[in-house]
Amino acid sequence: MELSLLLILLGLLLGLITYFTLQRSVARITRTPVWLLWLVMMTPLLIFSGWTLLYQEPPPQNLILGAIVVCPLLYWLLLQWGRREPKEVGAKENSVPSAITDTQPTEQSIVEESKLRPINKQEETELRNCFPWGVYYLQNLEYRPQAVLCRGKLRTTPEKAYQTVRKNIEAEFGDRFFLIFQESLNGKPFFALVPNPQAQLQVEYKSQSVTKPGLALGLLLITLFTTTVVGANLVGGTDSQSDPTELLQGLPYAVSLMAILGIHELGHYLAAIYYKIRTTLPYCIPIPFIPPGTLGAFIQMRSPVPHRKALFDIGIAGPLAGLIVTIPLLLWGLANSQVVDLSEESRLWTFESLNPRFSFLLTLLSKLALGSQLTLNTAINLHPVAIAAYIGLIVTAFNLMPIGQLDGGHIVHAMLGQRTAVAIGQITRFLMLLLVLLERDLLIWAVILLFMPVVDEPALNDVSELDNWRDALGFLALVILVSIVLPPPGTITQLLNI
Repeated sequence: MELSLLLILLGLLLGLITYFTLQRSVARITRTPVWLLWLVMMTPLLIFSGWTLLYQEPPPQNLILGAIVVCPLLYWLLLQWGRREPKEVGAKENSVPSAITDTQPTEQSIVEESKLRPINKQEETELRNCFPWGVYYLQNLEYRPQAVLCRGKLRTTPEKAYQTVRKNIEAEFGDRFFLIFQESLNGKPFFALVPNPQAQLQVEYKSQSVTKPGLALGLLLITLFTTTVVGANLVGGTDSQSDPTELLQGLPYAVSLMAILGIHELGHYLAAIYYKIRTTLPYCIPIPFIPPGTLGAFIQMRSPVPHRKALFDIGIAGPLAGLIVTIPLLLWGLANSQVVDLSEESRLWTFESLNPRFSFLLTLLSKLALGSQLTLNTAINLHPVAIAAYIGLIVTAFNLMPIGQLDGGHIVHAMLGQRTAVAIGQITRFLMLLLVLLERDLLIWAVILLFMPVVDEPALNDVSELDNWRDALGFLALVILVSIVLPPPGTITQLLNI
């Protein structure tokens, strides 16, 4: 019953996120009803959840894989069937774009869009003077409904070019525009001026605090309570209503899980503050009485990321900070766990009989903590602290997936650029589907990742590359991801007798 309720809550949350994402991004380019596109996207998850609720077991793999193959094709056909003409899209555009799409407009669309120029003729001359020929040789301007694209040839380093042009733009236009530096589809860097929606209210906007300590503290306390109840039930199925003092048995689980998830988000928060990005405090998401007791925590950044170095640091700070807490807690929890006989029920989410061999890293940590107790035909009955740390390890792996706006997506985007990151995201989705054939418990991961957007929002300076040590650190993060989601090689298991 707990699994059924958890599936319902996760399905509702994912459904809401998907619907609002479609409403904001797709509704402007197609006449196809958003609810129909949403229904097609959610069909694999609906099949998975409905079958599990009815039969208390996952659906046949062929059924899910068939839905995963058919639904994206049907979604694309419906999207194309109702696609709007370019001038309709321009007329519908009423908000500042978060990223500039680098498409070549037709002559007719340029005429239509030129009527919506963000600058006048005199300002155009002033704008051209902001591009020194020795830094960025400006060749032409392209007008879009809410942006001006400035194309030319880069004659110095991307960092110097962006700093010089931004300084000139701010001197000429103040805070009227955001200056974005991106690469086009052919790999050539271009500048884009996007109107700053807060320019007229900048003083009032900056004075408003985005941190709400009361809300953050309230959600933290509620989540601490819900995780404590779950932890007490994991210890011995206690009834907190008849004996509230038994809730104390759930504190080791609750404190451990909250420490892991909280420090993960705190890493993001401190990195964002370091780069002077307006950011909310970490907000926890409680789930009453259902494992794991929380859906984690999140922060919201209310101002643009300045460059790819900042994007990388913010993206990787959370997983690394979380792992610093997760690994010691997991080792301690495993050392205090019980070794039990391996059975058919020993699965990925069976805490009473966990088979650690699905994960290379978990196998090594389990052997390190339990030593000779863990053999070929044994599993682990996890201590509550080990359960919390194990959940933290799984959450870290999910966040490190190099897809879209996940932490891994930010990391790969910062390392390799936006276009390459999109390709890697698509490949990752396909590999996750193949991995389901080896470990069926990862099916829900594959379904969620399949419908998650692969495009990450660009930084203001999205051209300047990272230094060598950041590239090495990003590669290490991807190695950690692979070590968590892939099983150990046979030679390792034989060597460890596990």
